[in-house]
Amino acid sequence: MAHLLFVTSLVPDGKPTTGYEIANKAIIDGLVRAGARVTVIGFTWPGSAPLDPGSTIVLGEVDVRNDTANLSQKLRWLGKAVLAGLTVSSVKLRIISRERLRRAIASAGPFDAYVLNGVPLAGAFEDCFNDKPQVFIAHNVEHRSARENADAATSPIQKYLFNRESNLLAKLERRLCGKASFVFTLADEDIDALGLTGTGRAAALPLVTGADTAKMTGRKIQRDLGLIGTWTWQPNRIGLEWFLHEVAPHLEKNIAITVAGSTPADLKAAWPNVNFAGRVPDAVDFVRSCAVIPLISRAGSGVQLKTIETFEMGLPSVATALSIRGIADLPDNCVVADDPVRFAQAINAMVARVRSGEDLTRSGEAFRAAQLARLDQQMLLGLSRLETQLTSGRVAA
Repeated sequence: MAHLLFVTSLVPDGKPTTGYEIANKAIIDGLVRAGARVTVIGFTWPGSAPLDPGSTIVLGEVDVRNDTANLSQKLRWLGKAVLAGLTVSSVKLRIISRERLRRAIASAGPFDAYVLNGVPLAGAFEDCFNDKPQVFIAHNVEHRSARENADAATSPIQKYLFNRESNLLAKLERRLCGKASFVFTLADEDIDALGLTGTGRAAALPLVTGADTAKMTGRKIQRDLGLIGTWTWQPNRIGLEWFLHEVAPHLEKNIAITVAGSTPADLKAAWPNVNFAGRVPDAVDFVRSCAVIPLISRAGSGVQLKTIETFEMGLPSVATALSIRGIADLPDNCVVADDPVRFAQAINAMVARVRSGEDLTRSGEAFRAAQLARLDQQMLLGLSRLETQLTSGRVAA
């Protein structure tokens, strides 16, 4: 049984609030089911504690959110990034020294390989992970997402900064993929985008979120449409702005929109007729109270965890094609539409059916079981290749 050191920006704390954190737990659980011993190393949110302290090495506390940082902090991050030639996401994690990181790695005891979970921490201390085989987990094609952010930016400064990130990320992803014994992506399309098609060194992991499907019994509809996410993250914001600009004008006038999650002040001000609910106490309770869930991704890569959660809970939805990437089996209560008029028409029809008393929810158990089965199959594929290379003492170039 291989002992893997799982290198991640944020360690699981049992209270995941972002798609990245939800994916982390699903991937770690998959590694364990595949027979690996996993030690996790990374940072915690301020005031948070690791879910499994006995198998976790905490490097310290960090808050990497742009929306909670003041201008002075953002300028310090940018200055350090320029001086170090790093992305801003990586430089945010340069709050410890290489020596301290190496001591922390040594405290894990003997282990066989690194699992580099995403690019930020791997990019912050890239040379610290070259002494053993590596498995790289590409949550997204980060350089492509940054390029999309640059294209969508209206400020010349923002456009320049996103383009800078994209250029650095493209080089970093190329190096990480090149050094890895195996690469896991979260969508089949990302294998090609990272130049790994036909190499035999990559596979896409279907994910699960652990949503409590039992809560769906006897749900009470309190809202027409519910959208929840971190809208300060640029790819999410692009989707929300598309929905409000392009789709909302075609909705029936009596259909109300509720947006939950951290939202930039300028977006709130621009849409006074939308109910911006902010952070909600329970995300599951929020979405289960909504008649229909719009899945509105228009940018980014990887898989949309909010889509998987919606399908696991059996909720009716209307989705863009990008929102369902990486998902093989669509439930029959999901309508896919990229044209904003068709998207709105599908919502109008679904809301009308719910208001008439029709129950459009489905059991999400079959979807979740299928996702887990494929996840475990793909995980074994990658780990068996790593095990072969560990046994032979060779690492793929």
